[in-house]
Amino acid sequence: MSHFTHIKTRFQNLLYLKKALNRLNISYKEQLDSLNSEVINLAIPQSNGYDIEFAWNGEQYELVTDMSFWQQSSPIESFIDKVAQTYAGEVI
Repeated sequence: MSHFTHIKTRFQNLLYLKKALNRLNISYKEQLDSLNSEVINLAIPQSNGYDIEFAWNGEQYELVTDMSFWQQSSPIESFIDKVAQTYAGEVI
């Protein structure tokens, strides 16, 4: 049974978030939100089929993942820190 974790972020601008992921060489795909077809979420595919998602919650893009299937090279805290630091650099 999977349990999704929603981690709040300060990512409010989709363009800067995409630029940050690109600079970090993190592949993602754009997906329309299932509840609002005007909202684009970003999914980071993982080889185990449990994608990581940056989903718009109405205020910011929060990271949604099942922690038991995390398959990135760094722990989730480090991953978010790297993305946040690169995102901040894009905003400036």
